[in-house]
Amino acid sequence: MSSSRSKSSILDKPLSKGKGEVSLAIYALLFSEIVQYSQNRSHSIQELQTKLSEMGQDVGSRLLDLYFVRERNSKREIKLLNMLLFVKSTLWKVLFGKEADKLEHANDDERTYYIIEKDALVNKFISVPKDKGSLNCASFNAGIIEAVLTRSGFAAKVTAHWHKGTTYMVKFDDAVILRDKSLDDR
Repeated sequence: MSSSRSKSSILDKPLSKGKGEVSLAIYALLFSEIVQYSQNRSHSIQELQTKLSEMGQDVGSRLLDLYFVRERNSKREIKLLNMLLFVKSTLWKVLFGKEADKLEHANDDERTYYIIEKDALVNKFISVPKDKGSLNCASFNAGIIEAVLTRSGFAAKVTAHWHKGTTYMVKFDDAVILRDKSLDDR
């Protein structure tokens, strides 16, 4: 009778932080399988990148929920720049063990920001065939960023581009920019 009490299901255990690290080899294998799976169901590079972005959005929405369950002391960001810094530093550390390299604001468009990563982990272990030369598997990461921003109340469209390594172009909705300006005026 006492042996049945000592056995508890995984659902009864608290959500622990765990080690927080995943083997790089396993990550590379899993991600390459995701790319192959998506590639077999795509007819163009754009369609493949869209599928990767959609999968990334699923991961991003779950990651955001998990982060706030585990980090009870963290606060919800309401300022645009603070949210972008959260993505560049905290989110990137959770995902990749380091911060993104740069965060820049576009000179010509107040709605556009760039998160720059010199060597994106998702592109490191993928060999792109010559007929798919413009493929950027970092569309997966762009989907994660888009989901985190949108689910946090900062509606945006995020795309991945080859520039200074990998650049994630974050284009916010006008309503987000107006709200942020109104917060600055207070």
